[in-house]
Amino acid sequence: MLGPIEIEVIRNALTAAAAEMDVTVWRTSRSTIVRELLDYSTAVFDAEGNNLAQSARIPSHLNSMSHFLRELLDRWIDPATWGPEDVVISNDPYCGGQHLPDICAFKPVFHEGRRIAFVGTLCHHIDVGGLVAGSYAAKAIEIFQEGLRIPPLKLIENGRRNEGVWAMIRQNIRKPDLLLGDLQSQIASLEVGAAALRRLAARYGAEGMIEAGRRILDMSEQAMRAAISRMPDGTYEFTDWLDDDGIDLDKPIRLHVALTIQGDGISVDLSGCSPQVQGPTNATLASSNAAVMFAVMCACDEPFAANAGCYRPVTTIAPEGLVVNARHPAPVVHRIAVTHRLLNAMFGALHQAVPDRIPAAYYGNSYVCTFQTVAEDARREVLVEIEIGGTGAHPAKDGVNALSAGMHNNSNIPIEMIEAQAPLTVTRYGLLPDSGGTGERRGGLGLLREWRVDSPRCFFTANMDRFVHAPYGLADGGPASVGRLVLTRGGEESPLPPKSDNVPLQRGDRVRLETSGGGGFGDPARRDPAARARDAALGYVTR
Repeated sequence: MLGPIEIEVIRNALTAAAAEMDVTVWRTSRSTIVRELLDYSTAVFDAEGNNLAQSARIPSHLNSMSHFLRELLDRWIDPATWGPEDVVISNDPYCGGQHLPDICAFKPVFHEGRRIAFVGTLCHHIDVGGLVAGSYAAKAIEIFQEGLRIPPLKLIENGRRNEGVWAMIRQNIRKPDLLLGDLQSQIASLEVGAAALRRLAARYGAEGMIEAGRRILDMSEQAMRAAISRMPDGTYEFTDWLDDDGIDLDKPIRLHVALTIQGDGISVDLSGCSPQVQGPTNATLASSNAAVMFAVMCACDEPFAANAGCYRPVTTIAPEGLVVNARHPAPVVHRIAVTHRLLNAMFGALHQAVPDRIPAAYYGNSYVCTFQTVAEDARREVLVEIEIGGTGAHPAKDGVNALSAGMHNNSNIPIEMIEAQAPLTVTRYGLLPDSGGTGERRGGLGLLREWRVDSPRCFFTANMDRFVHAPYGLADGGPASVGRLVLTRGGEESPLPPKSDNVPLQRGDRVRLETSGGGGFGDPARRDPAARARDAALGYVTR
C-alpha cells in the first residue's frame, strides 16, 4: 500500500503530465484559435475513464471530457479492442461530446499488458464544415447543418494512420492544413502524456497506479463533501435568460436552477429550464453538467484537486428535451451560451447560500464571430474570434476588466497575428467605458474591438448573446451594459444582428463589437469617493 507522500508525489506527477501535454499542443499547433486563442485542453484519466488530473485550461472542456470518455467505453468502443497504439477521436455531441468544432482524442496507457490510464486532448478546430466558415452557424436548425460529425473511431490503429479517415476529414473542411496540423498536434500531445505515465508505472507498478488513482479521487470527494457540509442546508432558486435562439427572435430562453444543499451533497434541478429550441442555442447534458460542477467547486471555501472525485457529491436533474439536455438532432454549436448563462444562474442561487463568496454576473457569453475573406484569385482565409467582457463585482472588490471568465479561459489573438495572416485590419481595440455595473463594488469593463475588411469580398458570421438581457448585479448593485454589433459602410452606421450567418462585406467595411461588462455589487451610494475619483481619472466611468 502506498503512503500519503507517495500518493501526493503521483498526484503532482499526473498534473505535470497534463501540463506537459498542454505545452506540446501550444508549441506545435497551427491555427490561431488553438495556438493563440488557446481554445484547447489536456487531461489524464484513470483506467475507467475518470478525470484524475488536468491542465489549467478550459472549464467547459475539462469538466466534460471524462463524461465523453466514459460514454465511449460504455457504448461505442469495446475496451478489449482498444490497444496501446490506438487513438480514438470523435466530435459528436450525441456520443458524449459538446459541439462539432471540438474534436476530442483519447489514447490508453498500458504497463506490462494492463491498462492503467488514458490521456486525452480536446481542441476547438478552426473549421469542420457546415453552413458557415468556422462552423458556428447562427441559423442552423439541425446538427446536420453544423458540419462534419465524426463518430467514435480509430484515427490511429496499431500505430498506423487510418488514411481513409484523414482523407474524409480533409475533403469536408475549409482549412484542411490547419485542422489536420492541429489534429497531429493532439496526437503528439497524447504520446507525451502516455510516456510520462509509463515512466511513473515503471516506478510504482500497475497496481500502484490503480491504487493511487482511486485514492486521489477519494481525497477530492472527501474535500468536496466537507466543503458542501459547511454550506447552509436549504433550497435556493435563481433564473437568468438568454436573449433568443437566432430563429425565434422574440422568445427568450429560461435558465432556471433549483439548488438543494443537504448535508454533504448538492442536488441541482434544471427541470424549470426552457424546452430545447430550433436554433443552435442548445446544450447536451455533458455541457450543462460541466457548468453545474464548475459552479459548485467555485463556491467552496477552500481549494482542492479538481478531478472526477469532485463530481460525486453533486446530482444534476435535467430531463431530456430541455435546452440543457437537448435531444438529437437538435443543433448545439452555441452550447457555450447555454453553459455560460447556466453558470450565471448557478452563481445567483449559490449567492443565497454563501453570499460572501459569490460575485455578481460576469458577461456570461462567448462573443463568437468569423470572417471568411475572399481574394481576387478566390483564395480564402478564415479568422475565428472569441471575445470576452468584464467580470462581476465581488463582495470584497471590483470586477476585473476584460477577463476571460466562467466556462472558457481563452487568450486574445494578437492584432499582429491577425493582420499578418488575413486581409483584415484591427482599427480599434480597448476597454469600453461605462460598461460595468454600478455598485459599492463596480463591475469590470467590457471590450470594444473593430475590424476593417481589406479584401474584395468577405463573409461575416456572428453567434452572440447578452444584447437584451444584461448581466445582473447583486445586493442592490446595478446591471452591466448589453452588447452592440455595428457595421460601418461609407461613413454610415447600421446595427448587425448578433446572430447572423454569411453577411456579405466589401473592402473598407468595418465591424465593431462592444461586449458586456460585469454586474455591480452593493448599493452604489456606498461606493468610496476615492474609488469614484479613480474610475473617472482612468476613464472607466464617464457618466
